[in-house]
Amino acid sequence: MRRVYMDANATTPLLPEVFEAMRPYFLEQFGNASSIHQHGQQARAAVEQAREQVAALVGSRPAEIVFTSGATESDNLALFGMMVEPGAHLVTTSIEHHAVLHAAEQLAERGFALTVVPVSAEGVVDPEDVRRALRPETRLISVMMANNETGAIQPVAEIGRIAAEADVYFHVDAVQAAGKLRMDVKELGCDLLSLSAHKLHGPQGAGALYVRRGTRLAPLFYGGLHERQRRAGTENVAGLVGFGAAAGMARAAVTDGSMQRVAAMRDRLEAGLLRAIEEAGVNGPTLPGARTPNTTNLWFDHLEGEALVIALDLKGLAVSGGSACASGATEPSHVLLAMGVSDPRARASLRFSLSRLNTDEDVDRALSLVPASVARLRALSPVYVPAQAAGEQPGI
Repeated sequence: MRRVYMDANATTPLLPEVFEAMRPYFLEQFGNASSIHQHGQQARAAVEQAREQVAALVGSRPAEIVFTSGATESDNLALFGMMVEPGAHLVTTSIEHHAVLHAAEQLAERGFALTVVPVSAEGVVDPEDVRRALRPETRLISVMMANNETGAIQPVAEIGRIAAEADVYFHVDAVQAAGKLRMDVKELGCDLLSLSAHKLHGPQGAGALYVRRGTRLAPLFYGGLHERQRRAGTENVAGLVGFGAAAGMARAAVTDGSMQRVAAMRDRLEAGLLRAIEEAGVNGPTLPGARTPNTTNLWFDHLEGEALVIALDLKGLAVSGGSACASGATEPSHVLLAMGVSDPRARASLRFSLSRLNTDEDVDRALSLVPASVARLRALSPVYVPAQAAGEQPGI
């Protein structure tokens, strides 16, 4: 069976070039980057080269990049590292990844003030709502650059200007934007920004937090003096080398037309499914440039999204019902519910997220599999009546 992978927002395939860059650091060049002998200094040089590559991806100085184990650690380091003063206030949004929302809830349980700003029906936060949420004691604003479930791009540059006017620190979770959208931390006006290697064809287990020079950040871990005393622990040299290689390739993909090709495939997939399947639609914005170029989140009424994910997987197509981090949860997507999507429709929604490794043949395969699987599942529904059978014209 030919398998098609369309769950890139969960993780991306490791590129062969990235693996080849990593290979020596599993075997020959095994040194600890903190050791002063030749083995250690070779490892240190590799880590610092990776730091330069990741810094170039976001337009920062290399010294402003703190390496971590991934996006969850980066988000937690940003929130817990900044929210240290008693009585401080945090502002975030209702569609953030759980790495931010659950960290924020923990801070609230510890006595910090928390405001969760709502979003529109398209899943986009209004910067003025963020402005209105600010208080004299507000310490940090945390808003993602692009949503992992709908791809909706948030107005982070405008929020960055609001934060600067109010003299409040600003954290951006850019995990789903990196390698898909052009970004520059100076233009975004952020003080902290989270990244993850495995979302841009790098290895799992490697991430980074940009920390603007002069920003005081309390560590999560205590141990050695690694990462300028911001993240104790021996560096994952091979993983960071892979992260650096992937970051360099991701930076090029934003400008060389690769993501435009992905967007064209996404648009063809989306349009083809909506033509072929009645009572279906898009969750999130649909205007050009309002979403990341690889993502579409679609609802198919009168079925369970989890059942459709399984049915498609059995046919060789990998998609997702939402965030991979919430896989197996009995509750529907918190992102879709925050947008005002009904519980049944949220449960009937699927995310298709492509990468630059997908092909037109992959789209053709998905267009052949999804309508047939939707029809089979709907045939099992006691409440579904096809529009044609009801005397209506097929449509959305």
